Formats: sequence, C-alpha cells, structure tokens
Amino acid sequence: MNPDTILYLSGSDVASALDHVDVVGAVADALAAHGRGETILPAEAYLGWEHDGETLRSLAMPGSIDSVPGLKIINANPANPNRGLLRASGLTVLFEPASGRPLCVMEGARISCLRTAAVTAIATDLLATAPVERLALIGTGALARCHLRLLAPRLPRLREICVYDLDRQRATGLAADHSVTICDSAEQAIRGAQVIVTVTTATTGYIRYDWLRPGALLVNVSLDDPLPEVFLRAHRLYVDDWSLVAADERGVLGRLHRRGTVCGPDDHGGRAVDGELGQLLAGSRQGRSHPDEIIVVNPFGLAIEDLAIAKHVYRHATGSRLGTQLNR
Repeated sequence: MNPDTILYLSGSDVASALDHVDVVGAVADALAAHGRGETILPAEAYLGWEHDGETLRSLAMPGSIDSVPGLKIINANPANPNRGLLRASGLTVLFEPASGRPLCVMEGARISCLRTAAVTAIATDLLATAPVERLALIGTGALARCHLRLLAPRLPRLREICVYDLDRQRATGLAADHSVTICDSAEQAIRGAQVIVTVTTATTGYIRYDWLRPGALLVNVSLDDPLPEVFLRAHRLYVDDWSLVAADERGVLGRLHRRGTVCGPDDHGGRAVDGELGQLLAGSRQGRSHPDEIIVVNPFGLAIEDLAIAKHVYRHATGSRLGTQLNR
C-alpha cells in the first residue's frame, strides 16, 4: 500500500471482486455483530432536491465494523431509467483505521444493490415458512434482479416467481432474462406467495393485509408500499435498526412511530416492533413461532452492511491488483 495514493475501484473492478465474495455471509456477520452491539452506526445525512420537476436525493451513511470505518454515499433519481440510467449510483469509501485518511474509493451501487438483496435473503432464511414455492417481486428494476440472483439459489423448491411493475415493458425485460410470471396487478402477484418483496419507488401505500396468505413473509424494501394496517396487524414485525427506522421521516413505519401507533421493541404505547434481524442472528430475540404467522420485515439499509462487503472487495482487489492508484 502506497501512503501517497488512494485506490479507486471502478464498477467493473467491484463486479470482478464481488464474484469472490460471500455477500450474504458478510451481511449476516455484520448484522450479528450489530445485534451484539459491536458496531458504530451514526444517523444518516439526507439531502433532497428538485430539478426540472424531478425529485432527487443523496444519502451519506457512515459506520464502522470490525475496526473498519467508512462511508457509503448513495444517490438516486427515480426518473433515471427513463433516460437509460440506473435509478441509483454511489460510492463506498474505506478509511485507514489509524490515520483516518481515505484508503479506498469504490463504485457503490452494485454493493448497495446486493447488500439489499442479502438482507432479504437472511430474513427469508430466518423467518420464511419452508418450503418456499412461490415468490412475489413488486417492482422489476435493478433491485429485483439482485434479489433473483441471491434468492433463487437459496430456494430449491421454488416453482413460481410472480412479478408486477407499473411499467409492463420493464417487467417484460426482466422476463426475457428470468423465468417469471408477469401479473396484471400487485394483488395478483402477492396473493398466494409465501415471500413477498417490494422493490419500488411508490410513495402511496396500496398493499392490504388481506392480500397476505397465512404464513406469508413480506420484506418491505421500499418506503410506502404496505398500508399501515399491514404493520399493525402482522403477527410479527422486525427491522434491522429500530433507531434509524424510527427517525426516518419518509418511510411509513417511521411515520407510524411519530403518530404513536408503533413503538420500539422494549417500549409501550403502540404496536411494538418484535426485534431486529441482528438480534435474531445473535439469539437474543425470538423469530417465527407458528407456521401461519404473517411476518413483516422493514429494513432501513445499514452502512455497516455495505462496509462489510466493501472490506472483502478491497482485500480481493489488492490481492489481485485490481483498480487504479490515484495520487492524494
């Protein structure tokens, strides 16, 4: 390592390194460490703005895990796919633990996408009723593709993947690469599915509780897809970090908390969250207790998960001499 340079890893460098990383294992280790209180995870910084009638945002999320400090920056414009761009882009930065200087800057969207899907995979491992034969994906963009990449190999009895997207052409594009059933409505995709994943940009809720079959697991990756009744009536409700979810002014669960209808795992005065995924992995909270329980998982998305993956990407990149050295 040259102290006068910073390693830059492009998207192709990161993609090459990720082929050698157990993404789900790295995220599970990060969540378990978080459940044991062994991580540092400050609040995110949120910047939103308008440009030519479009709503954009930038998130800066610092954290530290395994004595590896760093920062995740992820930007998004939901209108980007209309101009041939991915909705989200970003950077992940690793810092030198001793000096605090930036050590490595890498393209972050791939890591963020796979990290998101890895959390869903872990939630499915922990909380789904086996065997999972039907999966529903609401939204068919890049996040849906990442979910299929990680979930399909973990569900050996899977026989049908039902998808729905407001943009049917986008759903058709996904169907060209994967064996999926395109549904005419979100309700059609969700009814009968054992695992449902929302990966949309919806800002108005529409998923009703009675769409969910007994034993269903709903992973709400998006902000607003489930109506409040889904959170309030679910038998069990889990998050990845309650403090971040509670402080989030954009997600429906954070709004319910501010209204006093949802409270933290050890609080009173509302429907209590049953725990965090890291606590389930660490064994300090109970998971599913009956096959007919309807369970909702509402992850926030933690910087420590991205940093845990980025750490492995960096190690493989340096060992394989990937990337470009930039002068400080």
